[in-house]
Amino acid sequence: MVTDDGESSQNLAKSIAAAITPPLFDGYSVSVMKADAFYGTDILPAHAFFFGCDAPSPSSFDYAKLLFERINLARRPCGIFSSNPKALKYLARTISPSGASIGRPLLAKADAPDAAKLGEWIKGVLEGGSR
Repeated sequence: MVTDDGESSQNLAKSIAAAITPPLFDGYSVSVMKADAFYGTDILPAHAFFFGCDAPSPSSFDYAKLLFERINLARRPCGIFSSNPKALKYLARTISPSGASIGRPLLAKADAPDAAKLGEWIKGVLEGGSR
């Protein structure tokens, strides 16, 4: 899971990571990192990946944007999340060239989303999203 430095996206990432636990999500582990510490090799072994940011075009995503233009993640499940609708559009445009299967975006308020709805959203992403 990769986020910018925004407080809202980091809080959402923590909520998502906390929800990926047994028994609903047996066999999964989660790493949360800031975009400026992310490398392409971090994503290669992942079954699915999640990206979130507070505002469109954060400078910390410059590397990720370049990476997604050059890497083939065909049909790899991807979840995008933000409290900002424009940031969700930015994330979808940024990740789309990689061929990843982007699930339904999570637009959440800055506070933690409802745990049951969050679990349903995660399950939808892990099952393959929808392009």
